Amino acid sequence: MPRLSEVITALDALWPPERAEQWDAVGTVCGDPEAPVSRVLFAVDPVQEVVEEAVRLGADLLVTHHPLYLRGTTTVAAGHFKGRVVHTLIKNDIGLHVAHTNADTADPGVSDALAGALGLRVLRPLVPDPDDPDGRRGLGRVCELDRPETLAAFAARAAQRLPATAQGVRVAGDPDAQVRTVAVSGGSGDSLFDRVRAAGVDAFLTADLRHHPASEAVQQSPLGLVDAAHWATEWPWCELAAAQLDEISDRHGWDLRVHVSNTVTDPWSAHHDSSGAPN
Repeated sequence: MPRLSEVITALDALWPPERAEQWDAVGTVCGDPEAPVSRVLFAVDPVQEVVEEAVRLGADLLVTHHPLYLRGTTTVAAGHFKGRVVHTLIKNDIGLHVAHTNADTADPGVSDALAGALGLRVLRPLVPDPDDPDGRRGLGRVCELDRPETLAAFAARAAQRLPATAQGVRVAGDPDAQVRTVAVSGGSGDSLFDRVRAAGVDAFLTADLRHHPASEAVQQSPLGLVDAAHWATEWPWCELAAAQLDEISDRHGWDLRVHVSNTVTDPWSAHHDSSGAPN
């Protein structure tokens, strides 16, 4: 049975912390380096519901994509919801490790997992990592479908293959436009519109698209937009990451039991179609 420090070393080899953005907060949040690890849970968000799932599972380590403390704090008092997460983890001898932007740009990374969930063939990074001589790492991915389909059909594909959320999938653009090439980026992607336009793709699938960037994007070009829930676009990475750790465990003879959380931690809980007032 490996120690926590050995598992963390393996995870840091997959997602080196030095490749995270400077503003990010990745790495080990809590946990005894000498503690044995037999069961690991992967999830998107380090929220109380997921921590309680880890407790029920008997996990020794929780690995999440999103940081618990993205900015500094002066307290982990249990009276605050983040402090309660820390207390629950420590009381139950569960470590917490975060791989965020260092997992976004990894090879394979978050957008590779998203492309795989959608059945897309990855061609190249959308924003290549200049430090990668092989040109495989970077933010987002430029992908290709096996055969063209309409924007409406591609959006339906996303709605069917990504985890269900209250938001569902929103679409901007001509629903009958033909789509063959697609840019994808797990998580918030509307800062990437210039890169997407430069890539010359037919559609862009991401999350958290805001009104003004989306409006300007569809006014400038026939680019189709597919906006899924943030959590849904990043959850496929959990399955990819779990498979990577499984392979490492087999190679080292660790016999880890690796799990993926199915707890929906997207913050939106309901959706109502708008009949609305007359325009």
